[in-house]
Amino acid sequence: MSTTASPAVPSRDYKAINFAEKLSLFSEQWSQRVIAEMNDYQFKLAKVEGDFIWHDHADTDEVFIVLEGKLRIDFRDGAVHLGAGEMFVIPKGVEHKPYAETETRILLVEPRGVINTGNEESDRTRQNDVWI
Repeated sequence: MSTTASPAVPSRDYKAINFAEKLSLFSEQWSQRVIAEMNDYQFKLAKVEGDFIWHDHADTDEVFIVLEGKLRIDFRDGAVHLGAGEMFVIPKGVEHKPYAETETRILLVEPRGVINTGNEESDRTRQNDVWI
């Protein structure tokens, strides 16, 4: 019979992430907040209203999921319209410009370290890796 103790297993927090609760913690527009990570990907919540800027992400795709409201993503040759419960994947290197007529709440999925305005510096550029 072995008397060696098993290694301590760190406790886990088995708590669901509630989007509404997390969204209530901030009010700033176009400022993404990280709520979870999976491998090297981050899940980010944002509140958006009005025009963003033209930009692209040269090295990664970007996923937009609309939780509440309506989002239009403009491309140089067209646009996609998203409502609550819809998503769209923007391929890497494709220039785009999101727009929301009224406040819209979105979930973004992208690799850790992606700057929200790509290589474009503007008043919409926000700090990365802000967790809530």
